Amino acid sequence: MKIAIASDHAGYKLKQLLQKEFTEINFIDVGTFSEESVDYPDYAHKAIEQFNQGRCEKVILICGSGIGVSIAANRFKKVRAA
Repeated sequence: MKIAIASDHAGYKLKQLLQKEFTEINFIDVGTFSEESVDYPDYAHKAIEQFNQGRCEKVILICGSGIGVSIAANRFKKVRAA
């Protein structure tokens, strides 16, 4: 299974932990790649693009609250994020 995964700076450590723990999953990591401050919508959009282009089956988005990336993802057709 391929899953696109993205986070903002607040979710970076959790994103890294998930990839380390779930080795049976083929993750497509679209960033961010550090704890340096970033704009979460940029990374949510990158992950959704992977899904829309058929490169993965699911998407995991992580941010400090979970609300920001959900709102960004829900702007795309056929996406329901919570």
